[in-house]
Amino acid sequence: MERVEKLKKRSEVESKYKWNVEKMYESDEKWEEDFQKAKKLCPELLNYKGKLKNGEVLLEYLNKFVDTSILVENLYVYAHLRNDEDQTNSRYQSILDKIKSYYSEFSSIISFFVPEILTFSKEELDEVIKKVDGLELYRKFLEDILEEKPHVLSDKEEKILASVSNCLDAPYNTFSMLTNADMVFGTIKDEDGKDVELTAGNYSVYIKSKNRDVRKSAFKLLFETYGKFKNTLASTYTAANKNFIFMSKSRNYKSALESSLKPNKIPLEVYHNVVDTVNKNLSVLHKYVALKKKLLKLDEIHMYDLYVPNIDAPKFNISYNEAVDLCVEALNPLGKEYLDIFRSGIKNGWVDVYENKGKRSGAYSSGSYTSMPYVLLNYSNQVNDASTLAHEMGHSIHSYYSRSNQPYIYSDYVLFCAEVASITNECLFMNYLISNEKDKMKKLYLINEELESIRTTVFRQTMFAEFELITHEKIENGESLVSEDLCKIYHDLNQKYFGPEMIVDEEIDMEWARIPHFYSDFYVYQYVTGFAAANSFYSMILNGTEKDVERYKDFLKAGCSDYPINILKKAGVDMATPKPLEDTIERFEKLLEELEKEIQD
Repeated sequence: MERVEKLKKRSEVESKYKWNVEKMYESDEKWEEDFQKAKKLCPELLNYKGKLKNGEVLLEYLNKFVDTSILVENLYVYAHLRNDEDQTNSRYQSILDKIKSYYSEFSSIISFFVPEILTFSKEELDEVIKKVDGLELYRKFLEDILEEKPHVLSDKEEKILASVSNCLDAPYNTFSMLTNADMVFGTIKDEDGKDVELTAGNYSVYIKSKNRDVRKSAFKLLFETYGKFKNTLASTYTAANKNFIFMSKSRNYKSALESSLKPNKIPLEVYHNVVDTVNKNLSVLHKYVALKKKLLKLDEIHMYDLYVPNIDAPKFNISYNEAVDLCVEALNPLGKEYLDIFRSGIKNGWVDVYENKGKRSGAYSSGSYTSMPYVLLNYSNQVNDASTLAHEMGHSIHSYYSRSNQPYIYSDYVLFCAEVASITNECLFMNYLISNEKDKMKKLYLINEELESIRTTVFRQTMFAEFELITHEKIENGESLVSEDLCKIYHDLNQKYFGPEMIVDEEIDMEWARIPHFYSDFYVYQYVTGFAAANSFYSMILNGTEKDVERYKDFLKAGCSDYPINILKKAGVDMATPKPLEDTIERFEKLLEELEKEIQD
């Protein structure tokens, strides 16, 4: 009888494969001491309320705000890391709940700060900064707040908007409850002919099935079920749009799109460039669809055929230590300093490697301003696990550089830049594997994985972004959108994106109804821009000079000391132009040609 490998308890995992959280607090008692310290220090910030027009007092407040923020951040990071090690451990559930509650209290304590800064005129703020040594450091931080002044309302109006914020969240809450709790999909036959319940979670497994009947039945059942609720889902989606448009108008923005992009100084052209550039290059996606149809030996290719792998997955068995060595080789173009940081991170306990009982699933990078970065993995010797190590270490080394080179207030990077370093590492890693793989089937699989990564990130997310743009603009223009309108817009987009070879099944018309990101307006385009910027850096690092590598590291060191478009441009990637995205699509085309060539050889 085959031996079943039992999942280890946390205590049974070797310490060299566990992150060193003790570097933050050597014991829970030390954490508790700092928690009591925070409860004493944070309320002292209220002593500055109403006094910030005095430059000396403003500086004193800002310095204390930084100190207390770092303290509270440390408390939170330690608690969430400990809780994620084993989510069945009630002790760490308790301290995480404790700091989460206090975080809300801390936010309330400092809530007076922004309204007081907004009482300054630009001239008054300039004068105060010039007069008081030390305030220059905070200039951008303060000016960013002041720049929002045209979009901040009177105290009375702000209180009204705050009081209705829960009501404005209702469309998403209803969508979430309906799709996650109330919606039941029924059963399908699996590959063995057994009846299995279809869920939103296991749909991703069955839509990739090599058995076409399985993936077709999963596809039809899922979207037919969504179709039964099409009027409710259209109502929640359009209500969410209207709420966002209402808030945009209330805050004096010209459009919903402007209200989403302007706070980070992202030109509206960036969003339009994404949509326009991909639209001009859809022929390459059509070419991919035609090749997929050929590889799968289909007379017709349908929407439910999109996710089945073109190439059967060969068996990879990459141990964690081998993955570390592969990363070092793949990231070698980034230079000795970068590799030294990577090796040091592996050696000094940045990474929590293996799954154990109760450990949080997935992978992420975390850490505080004064701690080392921390990476959570659930490593299982697959090629995707090795790629995830490269990806998450990209985040962590980005954080390491940023925190080492920026003061606390500029040490975090915004969402527009957040995925760039991680995907750059991923591109370098996959390029190394593809270039050095001798096994033909493994090489084909790796090329196909890269193609799918670009298809699902660049083309799919741009289609989502275009859908959002169309629907918001129609509602802003006073049009009423019902489920039939939304389905038609989505159907037409799928026809345009996937081209003449694709049979666009009517069931796909309801896909808009299951995308939770549509309730975070104009969010998804940043997946595309992040991928495109990363691809440009990947190309510069491999094909450029040492100076190009240094410019990339300057990007890693910049945090949010400038606006994201400026930071990327200084490093050599101008996201206000179509070029980064054009280069990414060109890479997609080259990978497609390489796949065709490998198949023919």
